Amino acid sequence: MQRVKLGNTGIETSYLAIGTGTNGWNGSSNQTRLGFEKCVNLLEYAYDNGVAFIDSADMYGSHRETAELGKRVGRSNLVIATKTVAKDAEKAKADIPRFLKELNADYLDIVLMHCMTRGDWPTAMRPVMDVLSDYKRRGVIRAVGVSCHDFAAFQNAAEEEWVDIVLARVNYDGVAMDAPPDQAIPVIERMKANGKAVYGMKVIGQARLADNWKGAIKFVFDLDCVDAVTIGMQSREEIDRNVDYIRSLFNPSSGSAPLNMRPNIGGLEAR
Repeated sequence: MQRVKLGNTGIETSYLAIGTGTNGWNGSSNQTRLGFEKCVNLLEYAYDNGVAFIDSADMYGSHRETAELGKRVGRSNLVIATKTVAKDAEKAKADIPRFLKELNADYLDIVLMHCMTRGDWPTAMRPVMDVLSDYKRRGVIRAVGVSCHDFAAFQNAAEEEWVDIVLARVNYDGVAMDAPPDQAIPVIERMKANGKAVYGMKVIGQARLADNWKGAIKFVFDLDCVDAVTIGMQSREEIDRNVDYIRSLFNPSSGSAPLNMRPNIGGLEAR
């Protein structure tokens, strides 16, 4: 699996992340509902196939499984993203030490404020942002950012200086996105122009684009403004399929593409 740099964060990881939050909220997801050992084995299988980026969250209930993977393969070999739903400074101050304990880690690669639904979040969430910034200054967190479920919130993420990285909903059909692709993609381009890292979710539209899964992955792959993608894979077969196809995009002939360089395989206008 090709490795990429996530914007200006200094973080390098696999282009493909395994999501642990399919139908996830309130402490569980399809991945964790597989059972502890099956979930960890799935994550380990993804890692063995080059997927070293784990997209987790407090609300997915996947910290314990992610921590076990770290024990098996080495914490420093993984990039772990997690998310907090803290709405005030005290909750944020409590969350980070708990996340470190649950993930059996002394640092967190990426911490996102989860599911911003208000356009004024840069003001309303400032106390939480200040807490995360303090942990970042102390070297406990490497990069901070947001995931959004509202277009105004998404637009403001492009302009907010505090944001290092955005988890963006993006696919060719607008399924479960903050706005249709012709509106959302220019915002993602602004994010990149402003030096932010972007990794894409809902790439296959919560499986609603599964009949054209290759086209869905390739559409996002062709966007120069998206550094990496997370897909909520639930079986070894899904991992094999996605890994093999993404490898073929990076390596359409012989030899692999240089780090963070993609072959010229068509742009958005051709879609």
